[in-house]
Formats: sequence, C-alpha cells, structure tokens
Amino acid sequence: MSTTRTDTVAAPRRFPLREVILFVALLVAVLGVYGVMGAAYSTRMLVEAACYAILALGLTIQWGYAGQFNAGVMGFVALGGFCAMFFSVPVNEAFWGSELPGELGVVLAYIVGAVLLVVGASRLDRLGVPKRLRTLITVVLAVVLYLVVISAFRDVAGQIEDQAGFIGGLGLPAWVGWIIGGALAGGVGYFIGHVCLGLRSDYLAIATIGIAEIIKAFLKNSDWLTRGTATVSPLPWPVPGPAEVGFTLARALYFSVTAVMIAVIFFLLHRAYHAPWGRMIRAIRDNEISAAAMGKDINKRRLEIFVLGCILMGIGGAVLASFNSLFDPQGYLPLNHTFLVLVMVILGGPGNNLGTIFGALAVYVIWLMSEPLALFVMELVVNFGEGAFGWEAPASLDSRALQARVFVIGLLITLVLRFAPKGLLPEKVKHVD
Repeated sequence: MSTTRTDTVAAPRRFPLREVILFVALLVAVLGVYGVMGAAYSTRMLVEAACYAILALGLTIQWGYAGQFNAGVMGFVALGGFCAMFFSVPVNEAFWGSELPGELGVVLAYIVGAVLLVVGASRLDRLGVPKRLRTLITVVLAVVLYLVVISAFRDVAGQIEDQAGFIGGLGLPAWVGWIIGGALAGGVGYFIGHVCLGLRSDYLAIATIGIAEIIKAFLKNSDWLTRGTATVSPLPWPVPGPAEVGFTLARALYFSVTAVMIAVIFFLLHRAYHAPWGRMIRAIRDNEISAAAMGKDINKRRLEIFVLGCILMGIGGAVLASFNSLFDPQGYLPLNHTFLVLVMVILGGPGNNLGTIFGALAVYVIWLMSEPLALFVMELVVNFGEGAFGWEAPASLDSRALQARVFVIGLLITLVLRFAPKGLLPEKVKHVD
C-alpha cells in the first residue's frame, strides 16, 4: 500500500511596498503641516486624528468584518463623551450636599419599578390571560405609569437645575470615564443589536441614525444631568495639562496615550481577525446561509461584533471629549462624527485595520487643512482679481473657506469610490487552493 503526501508550500511574503509608500507620503504631509502651522497646532491635529482612528476601527470591524452598516456612530461617540464628563468633572457640592440626591434616587426607583411592572404585564399571557387583553393591559399601564413618573421626575429635575445647576461629576480619573464610556456604548449597542440586527443593511442604517439622534436629543435636553446647551468644561486630562507643562508638551503626552491605545487595539484586532473567530465572522459576512449550514450561531456572532464596535466608538468618543476638555451635546453632528468616520474607513479599506488607521489620519489631515488651504487660494484669487480686473473682494472669506471642507471631502470620497472602491489598502483575502 502506498501513500501520497501533499506538501503545502507557503507563498513568499511580499514586501509591503504600497503600505510603505502611503505611510511615507502621510508622514511627509504631517511634517509639512508641522512646518507651516507649528508644533502646538500639529500635535493637536495628531491627537484628534488618533481619537478618530479609534472610532474608525470600531466602524471597520462592524462594516468590514461583518458587513453591518452602522450610521449612528455619532450616538455612541456622544455616550462616551458623556461618561468622560460625568466621571471626571469635580463633585458638585451644591447637589450632593443637599436632599436632592435622595429625592432623585426615589424617582429613579419609581422608574425602575414602573419598567418592571410593564415588563411583567407584557408576560401575562403565560398565566393564561388572552394576548389581546394582555396587550391592552400593558399599553394602558405603560401610559398611566409614564404620566405619573414623568411628573415626579420633572419636579426633581427642575429643583436640581434651580438649586445646583446640574448634578456634576464624580471627580474620578479620566480613564475611568473612558472605560465606562466604552461599557455604556457597548450596553446600548447590545440593546440595539437585539432589536435591529435582524433588519436588512439599509434598514439597520436608518435605525441606527434614529437612535443616535435620540441619544443626542436626550443629552441636549437633560440640563439637570449634562447642563444641555450650557456645556461643561474644563474636563480633566489623564496627563499633565497645558497649564502645567505648556500646550505642545501636554498635547504630546496626550498623543502618546492615544498612540499606545491604538497599538493595543490594533494588536488585539489583528489577532482576532486571524483567529478562528475572525474567520467565522468573515464567513458569515460573505455567505450567511453557508455559515448557518455549518452550525454557526449567526445572530450571536453578529451581535458580538456589533457590540465590540460600539465599545471602541464609546472609548474613542470619551478620549476625544477629554482632549477637547469640553462636553457639548450640540457639538455631536452626523457630518463630523458619522460621515467623516465613514469616509476614513472607505479611504483606508473596510476590514483592513492598518488601512483604517491610515485612512483616519489622512482624512483628518485633509479635513483640517482644507480650510486654511482654501482660504489661501481664495486670497490669491482675490488679490489677483483686485489688481488685474478691479474685482471687489467678497465678504466673509473665512466662512466660505470653512465650507470648502465639505467640498474637499465629497470630492475625495468620489475619487476613491471611482478609482479605489475597496480602499487604498484593501482587505487581504487569502484564497486556499
């Protein structure tokens, strides 16, 4: 009896020429910004780009790994920013030194009790109650309890705003708010996933947009909790601030923290991508029916990846809010915190972690520098027109240049989708012969 042995020869690993060229070009662009705009401005740009890179990594594992189109990034970023504020801002003695915490606790207990009663009423059919009667009882009970509880809650919230302004913070280190911000975003993502992951991708996008707007509206109108449009500042940093060591060094220290965070996240995601779990997630993305036929729990795995992405978005939002040292619920805009992150992932390459980091840095540099470059070009045109043709300079060039950001990003995404639809660093799919 003879046996045949087949040897598998690994293909030689190619030199990452494209990656080297792109990152060298990005480095040259960053050094150019340093030379033109100065160290303090450029370091701030790098810190903010690093925060957006964390957000983009959260989106790329949802969209790139699992094909889930989350258009509600803004909501999870806002949740992270809220936690960064709530847990790090100093304690408000005007609130905690009064009877208001006890009154608020009683109202919150009422809310929890009301929710439990409604949930219990929704399951009366298990005791033999007809389903139509159960539904009627649940709806009526929910309406009545809502009217009772919301009245008591508004009374306490009004007292908090009148006597203390708002609750204040807990005075804890900034990194505590970052961790809890990620956990809160993940918890909300778990709830959303249970409800929405059964929808088609386009309906999932619509649902996540709506939920993000609900989160923003809640934070904006909860003056007792967030000060609403009055904003909260300053937010403490986990490193020495500008007042202690100067703007440039403080921002450099903050950038070192974000760089370490990105390195850790990249390492963990890289290991997960190449592990059996990552291959299973991609198999579900590419052919859900075949994956289900192999006995994979589709819904569980899709929920896992959605929650993981939301956790990273919450962490990135918390880090960004702490760096800006400001929590402003009105400042969370779909253009800045959803569409921009989406462009970063598309440019870099969905599903490619290294490409996503490159896309985040490159797009943010373009986004930030398009305004001064547009203003420079406009001033050249105006000076030439005044000298050659006697043109009258238009008013508010600064605001006109600011709008150039939208044009430049729109043009960028159009060019990428036309000439590199899979991104500049597309996902590397290994084929087994």
